Amino acid sequence: MKLKLTHFSLYYLASYVLPAGLTLLFAPHLALTMMLSDTDYDAEPLRLAGIALTSLGIFVVQMIRLRLETLYPTTLFVRVFILSGLGWLYATTANPFFLVLVGIVGLGFVLTLGAFIVDRRRAT
Repeated sequence: MKLKLTHFSLYYLASYVLPAGLTLLFAPHLALTMMLSDTDYDAEPLRLAGIALTSLGIFVVQMIRLRLETLYPTTLFVRVFILSGLGWLYATTANPFFLVLVGIVGLGFVLTLGAFIVDRRRAT
């Protein structure tokens, strides 16, 4: 099945995961400021998150480049997990940082889900 719209929607995912990861890795406090955090965290855990996000971004870029369509639905499931975690973090801390992340990840989830549904309908 050709998932052209879904493939295209993953560019949004790559466009925020890699820059966010690199910013957390190299300028963690700038990342917090840019995403409206009202709490200052130690740099080391933020850099660890940056390493994880950058690594994830590399996998996403490879998935896009190699057109690994069988993994596209997995990006939806992973983002449900991420959104759940971010929602819980926001609920327990009330830090707007996590709400900003919910918005960014949520937009990508909606784009990919919508594209996936359209692509599936076109295939039948």
